[in-house]
Amino acid sequence: MTGHTTSDRTLRKSIYLRASPAQVWAYLTEPDKLAIWFHKPEKPLVAGPYELFGTDSGDRLIWGEVLLAEPYSRLDYSFTIAPMGEATSTVRWRLEDVADGTRLSMTHEGLPEGSAAFDLILAMDKGWDDHMARMRQSLHDI
Repeated sequence: MTGHTTSDRTLRKSIYLRASPAQVWAYLTEPDKLAIWFHKPEKPLVAGPYELFGTDSGDRLIWGEVLLAEPYSRLDYSFTIAPMGEATSTVRWRLEDVADGTRLSMTHEGLPEGSAAFDLILAMDKGWDDHMARMRQSLHDI
């Protein structure tokens, strides 16, 4: 279909984890747990501005501000990376208590639009899959 002009540049992911919402929350907010599956902040992601650094490189990779932190259920933060320039997107995590574990859902919205930005979106789509797979692996090895 030519001329397709949807402006919905939102990534949506959902996984089931054999872990309590409190355990999953720790993986979303605590520096040592974030370093296992994502990137490491200097302080917990529960309030105010944050920066995430490469576990190996030590380079600042992601920065923003925590917008909402409701322990064990919701975490929202603004999200910027260097390839986005000054553009800011929003990551929203939702934790749902289910039988024998947690359903973790992530929405990453406000991503750059236009064909030039599509390569970045493809990279972020794959990146979130890889990060969430590492989270699952680590939580299931506890």
